[in-house]
Amino acid sequence: MRKVWPWLAVVWVFFTTIHCHAQAFVSGSVYALPDSTPLPGVALYIASANVYTETDAKGSFQFPATLHPAFKFQIYKTGYVSQLLENSVPSANWKIYLKPNVNDLEELVIYGNQEELKSGTANNIDVIGTDKMRELGALNLSDGMAKLPGVSQLNTGPGISKPVIRGLNGNRIQTVLFGIRFDNQQWQDEHGLGLSDVGIDRVEILKGPSTLFYGSEAMGGVINIIGEKPAKMNSTESSLSSRYFSNTNGYAVDAGVKKSRANSYLILRAGYESHGDYSDGDNKRILNSRFGGQMFKASYGWRRKNWQSENTYLFGLNHFGFLMDAYQLYDKADARWSRSFERPHHTVLLNLFTSKNSFEFKSSKLQVNAGVHFNNRQEQEGSAGISLNMLLNTYALALTWSKSFNTRNELSIGSQHQWQTNENIGSRIIVPDATLGESALFTYVKRKSKHAVSEVGLRYDLKRIDTRLTGSLNTASGFNPGKNIIPVNRLYQTLNACAGISVFDSKHWNVKANLSSGYRAPNLAELSSNGLHEGSVRYELGNVDLKTEQNICMDAYVSYTNAWLSLYADAYINRFYNYIYLQATNREYIGFTIYDYKQQNALLSGVEGGLKIHPGQVKNLQLNSVYSSIVGQTDDHHYLPFIPAQKINSECKVYMNARGKWQNAFFSVVHQYVFAQGMVSEFENRTEAYQLVNLSAGAERRFKRVNVKLSSSLNNALNESYYDHLSRFKYFGIYNIGRNLGIHLTLQFI
Repeated sequence: MRKVWPWLAVVWVFFTTIHCHAQAFVSGSVYALPDSTPLPGVALYIASANVYTETDAKGSFQFPATLHPAFKFQIYKTGYVSQLLENSVPSANWKIYLKPNVNDLEELVIYGNQEELKSGTANNIDVIGTDKMRELGALNLSDGMAKLPGVSQLNTGPGISKPVIRGLNGNRIQTVLFGIRFDNQQWQDEHGLGLSDVGIDRVEILKGPSTLFYGSEAMGGVINIIGEKPAKMNSTESSLSSRYFSNTNGYAVDAGVKKSRANSYLILRAGYESHGDYSDGDNKRILNSRFGGQMFKASYGWRRKNWQSENTYLFGLNHFGFLMDAYQLYDKADARWSRSFERPHHTVLLNLFTSKNSFEFKSSKLQVNAGVHFNNRQEQEGSAGISLNMLLNTYALALTWSKSFNTRNELSIGSQHQWQTNENIGSRIIVPDATLGESALFTYVKRKSKHAVSEVGLRYDLKRIDTRLTGSLNTASGFNPGKNIIPVNRLYQTLNACAGISVFDSKHWNVKANLSSGYRAPNLAELSSNGLHEGSVRYELGNVDLKTEQNICMDAYVSYTNAWLSLYADAYINRFYNYIYLQATNREYIGFTIYDYKQQNALLSGVEGGLKIHPGQVKNLQLNSVYSSIVGQTDDHHYLPFIPAQKINSECKVYMNARGKWQNAFFSVVHQYVFAQGMVSEFENRTEAYQLVNLSAGAERRFKRVNVKLSSSLNNALNESYYDHLSRFKYFGIYNIGRNLGIHLTLQFI
């Protein structure tokens, strides 16, 4: 990093000294109904061009006049009905009117190459911003996403975790980072997502198969991670954020600077975090649950006539301590708040570069996204050196051409390609050296009317997996239980489709119905495993004859919103064909039961529902409650593993009137009730019901040259001792994290 900073300084000086040509601007104003008073602090955002600004104290704003008419403008402010304006860049003064509605803040969401309000797509999409995650005291990105209904996290302590969407995780969930697919070898239960929230604006969760636009491994949903917005147009902004967590004596800090001009912008941000071992509800320290890391992100974007380009580089280096197995003992514990990683741990190094490009024509658009990702995963398992050391290199390219025939009909045709190489350079091997390649063609048609949007699409995929003979695949000398694990040269091909409709009125209702399919090829572990895995007491054997796993999901959604009430209900049935799972055998090796990978049809079904009330008599009070439930079984009536328990999240939030210079103050109490989970697979433990109480509060204050945001959270306020059903520590008799006080301070320099 010391070698990087001088170059960054050169880039920054060059950027800030670029000659600024005279620009023509479109001016406008935003007014609040019903009295048409000027409305300050309204955000105006064009996601496809990454142009952002806000209205000033008089409700006025400016945008470059060179913006293409096809751009979609999102206009939003808390407490008002959001708008999405298309084909409406005027040549004269622009007047926009927003209706007040405290229960309606409909975000702009991104589905493939589509930018729509949530009601404008048949897909079920939830959004959570980084500010909200930090306000709630999330320890990492997966923890923050788990605050959403239907989303949980599979974890091995607070550091190692990955999202679970409607009972599916790992290679059944695709992660998209800054426009390209992100893969860091998550096929193991104990391999987490490992991403920081630094430099991220929000996360959009697409629930259900999303193969049409995203391809392989999007059969359970997509995690779309979107980078932070640029500075307001023609301005320079800088910020410093710090967080503290009492349970782990952990801290995190990040700082950034960003500059925007009419046709270009630059963002630089760096962060660091460090956590000691956590304590459970009995105040018992969980040795070697520590984690920490560092990251750096740089983004540069520009517009040249009809070409918009957004280019991002991300560096990350993270360490995660873990328990080797159920019998791990230490003769001597280190210091309570030690950050040493001399004990068993993962080290994950990532270097990612993405380039998102959009070419706007008279009535069509071409999007070209490309990226490279170099991921190095290492494991130190208690010996002097590194035992597991894998290099995964990914090269991705996606092209989508969209044609608007009129204001109602749109056609998209796309092609996606990915090439990966996996290489082992350590002494221990758990998956073989391999090359993986895939290509796809798809077409998608959307039709809009005044009160409905219908969507239909078709996609064809080819995926090639070639594994090579690699050492002994972690098998001791002598008898080899994996003697049938041979190199694989396999071509998988699938056809997938989707069809859906969203019907809405201009005031209250939104009804959605969606039918979609997805697929994934077996991963390297499922094909070629031959050995023990840390954190388990299983000897796992792959199956080179595994077939493509496919699913078909039916989803129905309905919501109702008025000035003081918002409610929704969602039900889905997800049918799997050739579902891949582990099954115990009656064979053993060196005292460990051998597990084989099998396939069988399976069914997941579930419901979600929520209610939000903003009493008209008490304007500063908001009440909401969300329920979710999932059941998963194979056709021979065995329960699927890692299915979240039923849960109810209820919140009472009070917004306080401004006092002096403090603004946007709030206080929140969240009660989470999680039901007992007795529907478990053969190698899972049952878990009992538990309930948690979480508190949070915050406010903002604007000074002459700095805006201060301060919030605090107290999670598990009653210090409950409990096992979450998706915690892998439950097998060791280890409880989840106890009481944790978090403090978050952000300084935004004006």
